[in-house]
Amino acid sequence: MRKLTYFIGASADGYIAAADGSLEDFFPLPDGLLEYLVAHYPQTLPTHLHAPLGVTDLGSRFDTVLMGRGTYEPGLKEGVTSPYSHLKQYVVSGSLINPDPAITVISGDPAHAVQQLKRETGGGIWLAGGGRLAAALLPEIDEVIVKIYPLILGKGIGMFDGQIPAVRLTLTDAHVLAGGAAVHTYTRK
Repeated sequence: MRKLTYFIGASADGYIAAADGSLEDFFPLPDGLLEYLVAHYPQTLPTHLHAPLGVTDLGSRFDTVLMGRGTYEPGLKEGVTSPYSHLKQYVVSGSLINPDPAITVISGDPAHAVQQLKRETGGGIWLAGGGRLAAALLPEIDEVIVKIYPLILGKGIGMFDGQIPAVRLTLTDAHVLAGGAAVHTYTRK
């Protein structure tokens, strides 16, 4: 069965964006983080950045990306309708009219959709965000990988934005990078 991995960037106090969903000026790129992502998680970088970043080997960890509309929308506003064309792309939204043939819009129950995706043959499924979607999908999340940025936001959209039960995790990998960012991997107990 395929695995759902919530791979997200967050402040040290667990916020993934400002309360209005914006990211501007909150997450500066600490030294070493981009190089780490290129080396270990190139599939999580937008397709249009592969050539400028020198990404030549995508690996095989993920073949699918799932995102909420709030995660998809910033790229769409910039004219990027298929941000991860190297992956199968799904956007969860009750109102989005499909802007690109490479995007599949999930308008129904996202948990049911993920359960179906997990039963299909393929690689890992990357949950790119956002916080409300992650809260709704918490029972389906097998692994959480957090890029922890060395800053405190104090308020905003949480990694799991909504009422959720406590879930015990096991830290299975941790890297601290030169610029102060860290990448932690947790799996369900």
